[in-house]
Amino acid sequence: MPKLYLLLGGNLGDRTLYLQQARESIAAQVGTITKTSSLYETAAWGKTDQPAFLNQVLEVETILSPEDVLQTINQVEHDLGRIRTEHWGARVIDIDILFYGNLVQQTQRLTIPHPQLHLRRFTLLPLHEIAPDLVHPVLKQTINDLLESCPDKLEVHLYS
Repeated sequence: MPKLYLLLGGNLGDRTLYLQQARESIAAQVGTITKTSSLYETAAWGKTDQPAFLNQVLEVETILSPEDVLQTINQVEHDLGRIRTEHWGARVIDIDILFYGNLVQQTQRLTIPHPQLHLRRFTLLPLHEIAPDLVHPVLKQTINDLLESCPDKLEVHLYS
């Protein structure tokens, strides 16, 4: 079974509750969560005039295809109340596919690995916590190396 890495995030409402509900839905509908990073808080990236985000990375074992994972996590977002109004806008939950094993795929709906992950400290730091030696199948660098060379200097803090 391929290892699936998902990034959870949100910046509206009870952020920890939404992340917990997303984890529960993922465990029930996508697969077995085998590793979970700590929660990290960071200022909004991209569109900065909004509340801070909480983020977390999950490692999941799944039998679903990447397309089925995407469809399922989009439904989880919808069920938790996500409304897509603007790119990089505030949201109760966001779930992104970072990696699906060593798969490299680009379709109209889905790009794996996530095309921006190596540019985002809020993604790399929790990913580094649970998979520092994971090798990006396109960039051929470990998560540790990508974090060290990440151009994003936005502060990311452990959330307590």
